[in-house]
Amino acid sequence: MSDEARKGYKGEALDALVRFEVGVWSDVDIESTRGHFRGIILPRSEFDDSRHLVLKLPTGYNVGIDVRTLRSVKELGRREAHYKIPEKEFPTSPEKPNIKLLGTGGTIASRLDYRTGAVIPAFSPGELYGAVPELADICNLSTEKLFAVFSENMGPTQYIALAKAIGREIENGIHGIVIGHGTDTMHHTASALAFMVQHSPVPIVMVGSQRSSDRPSSDAARNLIHSTTAAATSDIAEVMVCMFGPTSDEYGLLHRATRVRKMHSSYRSTFRTIGDIPLATVTRNGVTPLRQDYARRREDRDVDILPYFEERVTLTYYYPNMHPDIIDALVEHGYKGIVIAGTGLGHINKPVYPAIERATAAGVAIYMTVQTLWGYVHMFVYDTGRDLMAKGIIPAENMLPEVAYIKLAWALGQTSDLDRVREIMLTPVAGEITEREPHDGYLVFQGGMPEIEEFLRKVHK
Repeated sequence: MSDEARKGYKGEALDALVRFEVGVWSDVDIESTRGHFRGIILPRSEFDDSRHLVLKLPTGYNVGIDVRTLRSVKELGRREAHYKIPEKEFPTSPEKPNIKLLGTGGTIASRLDYRTGAVIPAFSPGELYGAVPELADICNLSTEKLFAVFSENMGPTQYIALAKAIGREIENGIHGIVIGHGTDTMHHTASALAFMVQHSPVPIVMVGSQRSSDRPSSDAARNLIHSTTAAATSDIAEVMVCMFGPTSDEYGLLHRATRVRKMHSSYRSTFRTIGDIPLATVTRNGVTPLRQDYARRREDRDVDILPYFEERVTLTYYYPNMHPDIIDALVEHGYKGIVIAGTGLGHINKPVYPAIERATAAGVAIYMTVQTLWGYVHMFVYDTGRDLMAKGIIPAENMLPEVAYIKLAWALGQTSDLDRVREIMLTPVAGEITEREPHDGYLVFQGGMPEIEEFLRKVHK
């Protein structure tokens, strides 16, 4: 068997290919103890095990078959796949708005390298046009790859570089900006940009995909269409996150950067606006606002870029039996700010109180948020809260814990004056603090209840 026919296969799996006289890219009909399968044998990652054949099914999904279950494998032909995304010249027109896509490493359009199992991003305008030709109907697209990092590796260095790049693009007259980003920490980056890029005259839309482009259920293309539509046509000139609304592909949602959070590890509709409602829905036909209290698009090129970030700030999730040495260790290691996600209305246990006093006496800024995500910190209701405020903890209203962390780092990056830090923290900048939670700002439906099951049958998930 040639090296080409065995790509990545070894051990028992390779023996099975030889025994049944098939190879990589063979279109096969398989009978096994687990059932009947039809598909194309794919190359294997060189790092995978030696017991499975991988088939690309007609549905587009891949399945692994344990070679020990094989009864027969019949070759029907060969269909070698070329997984490179076709690259075509992106057509431009003076009538269409100019949109800039800034890349950070998220795979908004991609192909799969079956040798390594790695997803290879498509990013040039030509590649994106080859993958999502609808983009040419929306805008003139140009791209710039700023970083190539997984979203968990995004941090202040990248936040600051992104903010400055956005400032340059606005100064150069761009009509809107799309930022491709991994979904895991997109809400952190979104809030950082909301504080660092203020009074933008154009939409700044962050977008990603939960499922890579080689999967039939991928949300990549639709999210890219929605985000470029928002950047090109929307009147909302804010930092936003654009992802699926429902789990279906009916529409996307535009979420305000400081009120959005990733809420599910794999659902395509993972992003939710917390304690409020989204800014708008978006389809390929345009943007429909759900509210009117947003910053409007302007014709000027004025924007305030405030690229500050103090790295010695942390977010601490309180848990029962937390020991005071957690706080003491942070102070000893030079942390200047601590955000606590407390229980209930903003509480922690009494054994930690002395450490809080030591930290605030050392000049550490400490702010309280709530683990519940929805709702406000109310530390004046119980003795616990009043005691903690007396020891120097400051309630952070209804800021989400991650947003309060980002904002505290941004504030301490500007000044070490704790009174000034408090003023910055408690003055709303980009919707991170709201006067009240609307009646529909907290809707978490519980599956299994008759009325909810009826709703799901009639409407959608």
